[in-house]
Amino acid sequence: MASAAVKYMPIHGGTTTTTTATAEIKSFFSSLKPRKTSTFAYAFVITFVSFTLCFAFSPSPNSSSPWFFSPSDNNTSASHFSSTFSYIIPNITSTKPTNTSSDTLVPVSVNSTSPSKNSTLQAPAPENRTPVTKDTTFESPIVNSNNPSQPLFSDKSPTGSSNQTQTTDDDVRNQTAAPSPSKAHVSFVDLTVNSSSSVKQEMEKWSESLKECEFFDGEWIKDDTYPLYEPGSCKLIDEQFNCISNGRPDNDFQKLKWKPKKCSLPRLNGGVMLEMLRGRRLAFVGDSLNRNMWESLVCMLKGSVKDESKVYEARGRHHFRGEAEYSFVFQDYNCTVEFFVSPFLVQETEIVDKKGTKKETLRLDLVGKSSEQYKGADIIVFNTGHWWTHEKTSKGEDYYQEGSNVYHELAVLEAFRKALTTWGRWVDKNVNPQTSLVFFRGYSATHFSGGQWNSGGACDSETEPIKNETYLTPYPSKMKVLEGVLKGMRTPVTYLNITRLTDYRKDGHPSVYRKQNLSDKEKETPLLYQDCSHWCLPGVPDSWNEILYAELLLKLNQLG
Repeated sequence: MASAAVKYMPIHGGTTTTTTATAEIKSFFSSLKPRKTSTFAYAFVITFVSFTLCFAFSPSPNSSSPWFFSPSDNNTSASHFSSTFSYIIPNITSTKPTNTSSDTLVPVSVNSTSPSKNSTLQAPAPENRTPVTKDTTFESPIVNSNNPSQPLFSDKSPTGSSNQTQTTDDDVRNQTAAPSPSKAHVSFVDLTVNSSSSVKQEMEKWSESLKECEFFDGEWIKDDTYPLYEPGSCKLIDEQFNCISNGRPDNDFQKLKWKPKKCSLPRLNGGVMLEMLRGRRLAFVGDSLNRNMWESLVCMLKGSVKDESKVYEARGRHHFRGEAEYSFVFQDYNCTVEFFVSPFLVQETEIVDKKGTKKETLRLDLVGKSSEQYKGADIIVFNTGHWWTHEKTSKGEDYYQEGSNVYHELAVLEAFRKALTTWGRWVDKNVNPQTSLVFFRGYSATHFSGGQWNSGGACDSETEPIKNETYLTPYPSKMKVLEGVLKGMRTPVTYLNITRLTDYRKDGHPSVYRKQNLSDKEKETPLLYQDCSHWCLPGVPDSWNEILYAELLLKLNQLG
C-alpha cells in the first residue's frame, strides 16, 4: 500500500507540507494521556476538516467573491483556496468551459445588485465583442404590449447559473422564459453596439457644419441618388399620395433634394435614426399634411430594418372621442412612430342651440382630445394650418367658441392666435423639456391654379419646380402669428419653417393622380378634382424628414 506521503502528493510540483503537518498532529495526540482529552481532540479535528471541505465545495452565490474561483475567470490565481485544496484532492482541477460554438451568446455575469439596475452582458472571448449595457428600468413605449413596463428584450440570462441568487415564488410566477440564444440574437447585439457608435460618429461628423446653418434658406438641386426609397416599395402609403402607382408618368420630381445655401443636409440614414429613436416615442400631431410626413418617415425607417416583419401597426386606427391615432412599432428598436389626427390642435365639438339644432363649433380654449395620449412622447412634431382656410373657419360665423360663449363673428386670424395660445399653454404645462423635444412644422404651400381645392383649381401640368423667386407667394400671416406665440412660450419649440421650400415645388402634388379608380362623376370631369395641397410619396415630405433628422443630430443630447 502506498504510504501517506505518496497518497497525498500534491499536483503541479507542490510540496509535502500537508503530510508533515498530519504526522505532527498524530504525534501531538499520541502524547495526550487522558482518554477523554484524546477523544475530544480527535472529534474537534474531524469536525473542522469536514466543515472546511463542505465550505470549499459549496461556494458563495456571490460570484464576485475574491475567495472563490469563477469558471469564466481567466486568472486562476484569483482563488486563495483552490491551490490549497488541490494539495489535498489532486483529482479536482479547475478549467474554463469550452465554447462549443462561436455563434452562441454566453452571458458571463449578471449584476442585479447595482442601484441603477443595469445588467451587463458579456459575449465569449472568441467573438471579441464589446459588453452591452441594458437599462432594466426602461419602460417600453410599445403601445399594444401586454406588459408595457417590460422591455422587449429580456436582460435575464437564457441559461441557468449556480451563481445566481434564488428568486422568490412570486418572481418565478411572474418571470417569462427568455428565448434560447441564436445567431439572430447575437446579430442583434452586434448591431446595437455598432449602430450606437455610428450615432455618435454621425453626430460628431455633422455637429459643427449644421450648428450655424439656416436649413430653410436654399434651393432644390438634382440628385440621381434620390429618392430615399423606391416608389411602390412601401405598401403603407395612402392611395392619395401614391402617385406613381396611380399612373403618374414622370418621375423627375422624385430626384430633387433640398440644399441649404450655407451647408449640406445629411442624407437620412434610417438605421442611425432608428438608433436615435431606440426606446422612444416619436409622435406627429396635426392634419393630413403631417400624415404625409409621418408616412414618409415610416417608409424610410421600415426600409432600413433587416426584418420587416418586426415592423407592424400597433392596433390600427384607434379613436379618442373622434380623433384617430395610428402607430407603427419597430420591435427591434423598442420604439414607435405615431400619428394623431388633430387638424386644429384644439377641440372640434357640437352644441345644441336654442332651437334644438346641433351645431359644430371649435373650442379655442381646449386642446385636442387625444392630448393625453401623446403628451408622454419623447419627440413631438405638431402642425396646423390648412383647415383654417376652409369656408367655415374663414368666415368665422357662429363657429368659434370659448367656454359657453360662441362668437357670432370672429376673424380667422384672431381665432388662430387664440387656438395656438391654448396649445402653447398646454405644452408649457404638460411637456418636460428635459425629457422631450417639441417641433412645430410650418405651413406647406399649395399650388391651385384657376381656383381652389373645391372650385376647379389645377396643377396637373406642372412637372418642374418654380425657379424664379418672384413667383413665390408672400409669407403667410398665420405663420407670423405662430412665431409670436412661440416667442411667448417657456418650453423651447423648434420651428420647422418649410413654407418657402415647399412654395418652389408646384410639381410635387398628386394633382389628378390622387387615386386609381375614379367615380362616375369624377370620370366626367377628371381635371376638376385635383389635389394640389398634399404631396406625392416619395417626394417633398422626405426633405422635411431629412431636416428633422439634422435637427435631432444637434438636439438629441439635450434629452435626459
